[in-house]
Amino acid sequence: MALDIAPTSPVSDAILILGAVGLVIPAFASLRISPVVGFILVGMLVGPHGLGAFAGDVPWLRWITISSPEAAGVYGEIGIVLLMFGIGLELSFDRLKVMRRLVFGLGTLQVAVTAAAIAAVAALALGQPWPVALALGAALAMSSTGVVLPILSAERALVTTTGRASLGVLLLQDVALIPLLFLFSIVGGRAGFEPEALWALALKGAAAIALVVLAGRVLLRPALRRAARTRSPEMFLAASLVIVIAASAITAAAGLSLVVGALIAGLIIADTEYRQQVEVTVAPFKGLFLGVFLISIGMGLDLGRLAASPLYYVAAVTALVALKAALVYPMLRRFVGRQAGLKRASLLLGPSGEMSLILVAAAAGAGVLAGEVAADTQLVTALGMTAIPLLSRFGLFVEARGRRWEPSEPLPPAEDQRRVVVIGFGRVGRLICDMLERHKVPYLAIDSDADEVARHRQRGRPVHFGDAANIELIALLELDRARALVVTMDHPFTAARIVQAARADHPDLQIIARARDAHHAAELYRLGVSDAVPETVEASLQLSEAVLVDIGVPMGPVIASIHEKRSELREQIQALVPNLEAPPTLGRRRLRDAAPN
Repeated sequence: MALDIAPTSPVSDAILILGAVGLVIPAFASLRISPVVGFILVGMLVGPHGLGAFAGDVPWLRWITISSPEAAGVYGEIGIVLLMFGIGLELSFDRLKVMRRLVFGLGTLQVAVTAAAIAAVAALALGQPWPVALALGAALAMSSTGVVLPILSAERALVTTTGRASLGVLLLQDVALIPLLFLFSIVGGRAGFEPEALWALALKGAAAIALVVLAGRVLLRPALRRAARTRSPEMFLAASLVIVIAASAITAAAGLSLVVGALIAGLIIADTEYRQQVEVTVAPFKGLFLGVFLISIGMGLDLGRLAASPLYYVAAVTALVALKAALVYPMLRRFVGRQAGLKRASLLLGPSGEMSLILVAAAAGAGVLAGEVAADTQLVTALGMTAIPLLSRFGLFVEARGRRWEPSEPLPPAEDQRRVVVIGFGRVGRLICDMLERHKVPYLAIDSDADEVARHRQRGRPVHFGDAANIELIALLELDRARALVVTMDHPFTAARIVQAARADHPDLQIIARARDAHHAAELYRLGVSDAVPETVEASLQLSEAVLVDIGVPMGPVIASIHEKRSELREQIQALVPNLEAPPTLGRRRLRDAAPN
């Protein structure tokens, strides 16, 4: 059966949306602007309030405009589900524990104070009823994780004190999304806001959440382990999507939002050994459907409303950013002290973000926000998000002109949290981890054998499942707070990819790698490894030590000579590498395109 690709068919809409996503990501990445902004602008352009308004008079515009915003909204809902699942994966209890002061202290203070202030302005100055004002305060208190984090990450600012403080605020906002969505879900349960019905909905929702948590604890690990044993990325992806869909369906059946189940599913997986691999697996789809969601948001923005009162909306965005920045700045000062970057961080956290759009949609669906108020709030949020890159540059200008303090120093993690990351938990990796345990050095190990990972997890060892050949996994290992990276893979090309990826993003990281022989070690040195250990050389040195000791040579001189010989051989290997002082590194794009020789 032939597909209907008429200019007003759902197929043409899908092609246009996917094509826009494919163009926006590389185009805005080259401009160093978050694609989030591009998605919203594309939606505004091709939607019914943009060029779509003229499609009836200009027939060829039908090919580049969306004829059915409702159909795009379905894809957008899928994108939000995957986005919330990804956020749940990032909200591991270990991360929250390490950053508990910034997350639960600074983050809670920011959300509570900002939401209360915005609600007070909405109620007292704008005359909104208190339920509406509180919903607006909760929504607009949120910031844009999707725009702010890429900006800070691209500038390596997340390892600074100010960057970690901003991350703490954003993490708490993600956590706060769960109870807020739950609240809006039970209020919007089509029960007429009767207390008895609301209690019934709340109990059903709590039971659904408990069911998701219990089922996740019992069934999730065996399901992912079975998928991991196949060593098939497609099977692992299918298992991950089934988990998300099942959790979302359970909460939706209880009258809650789909995204509540997705968030909880992500939180459960975040505390398993499969978190990194699941996150890598669903990342492309999460980005794709997030783009579709933001395009659908852009299509819903009434440009005629903006054109009728541009100064009103610009003033609203300016007032919102000024209010939030004025409140956030002293909080940052209180928690991190006098650091450079605080003013810029306050400006970045000032605009509301994609979480605000989710909450506004939930509040509108619950009947808390009227259509006019929701439309105005969405428009203010979208304009604020598009202004974040400009606010970032303005913040840099302000800091450069008014800098009176020392630059923000990198935030050193607590000594007991600085772990060694070991990639490969085979014979060599296990021995290394045994020695780390003996010397009480914390570590995290990654291996692609699901059964071995499960066996050692039962013994309480910090081993996680992951395919290290996928370089996207390296970005999830938090190497910025690692003491060292140890690569034990015996496949030369895989080891080279790992070393390149790690060195490209972490120029000061200690990287120790296993090498097959002297030539392989020289290649690893060229790629940026700190120390390469050739197996053939080490075997020869150990044999030499055994021979000398067995024939009666004293142990002390033997060990000294072995160390001297090892240093001599290392220098010979390094001499094979030209310009070793500045080893070349490859960016992620070139690494992705690399192929085995």
